[in-house]
Amino acid sequence: MIGIVSFPDDLHAQAVRRGLDTFGAEHLLLDTSRFPAETALTTYQEPGGPWRAEWVSEGRATDLADVGVLWWRRPQPFRLHEEVTGAQDRGFAHGECAAAIAGLWSCLSTEWINDPDRDEAASRKMWQLQVAAELGLRVPSTCMTNSPQRARDFVAGQDSTVIFKSFSATPQTWRETRPVRDCDLELMDTVRFAPVIFQEFIPGGLDVRVTVVGDRVFPAEIRAGESGYEYDFRVDTAHAPIRVHPLPEFVQQRVLRLMRRLGLHYGAIDLRRTPDGDYVFLEVNPAGQWLFVEIATGQPISDTLAQLLCVLDRRPTATVRRVAVA
Repeated sequence: MIGIVSFPDDLHAQAVRRGLDTFGAEHLLLDTSRFPAETALTTYQEPGGPWRAEWVSEGRATDLADVGVLWWRRPQPFRLHEEVTGAQDRGFAHGECAAAIAGLWSCLSTEWINDPDRDEAASRKMWQLQVAAELGLRVPSTCMTNSPQRARDFVAGQDSTVIFKSFSATPQTWRETRPVRDCDLELMDTVRFAPVIFQEFIPGGLDVRVTVVGDRVFPAEIRAGESGYEYDFRVDTAHAPIRVHPLPEFVQQRVLRLMRRLGLHYGAIDLRRTPDGDYVFLEVNPAGQWLFVEIATGQPISDTLAQLLCVLDRRPTATVRRVAVA
């Protein structure tokens, strides 16, 4: 059985589940937003005996020993019972839920796309850039700092536009990548409140989104310069032409080496091609979106991911699930 850690309204999970239905693959949605208010988790450990786990949701009880592969797609925050009202009580209940669910992931002898520990580590932008540079991918000149003076020095030392962006984002705190303008220089003292990523902007370039599923590479070019916002194609994908991109073989191989080094089966990698044809690595999102690329290019990303889940589900499970990545 294939387990999907996501929620019912996730369009990407819906697309993959349709593929799994086409392939006749049994799958289970593990929606953490229903825990513990609407879902029950029970595990058993007998002295000298096997570990067992049961997941009960919407009246259906599932023996999690039947799960052969798990897709770590979009885990959602827990939903506590409304009867728990006090701030300390809710904090305690949330901590207990987190401990139980984290223990569940650690005990399941399954394959993962992607392993939660590796997914978290691979999301660290500082580490991504270090690994990419070690593997021969060109990276932009970058400064990550909470020192206003170091930020000013970096911006002043660049010959072209400098952009700035956040380390992470939530639906409530999402910010687009922005160029450093004169008005931003006047606010540079606020960098002391939280670290900021400052980075060389590659002018006149072409954005290339490379979606990797196992050993399959799906490159697409996104012409953000022809949209309403050239610094971040996510702002205006409706007006940014998107088409299949002929990514050179040597770049594909370096991208695949990066994925293996990060321990990822799936990733959405952002490159920027310079006007002279070089490729610059910007970042990788271990759970990045792909439907906008699939719709525009016809690349079968959803079905390929569903096929990979089916293949991994048929593998013998390992006796040790994973080793945490520092």
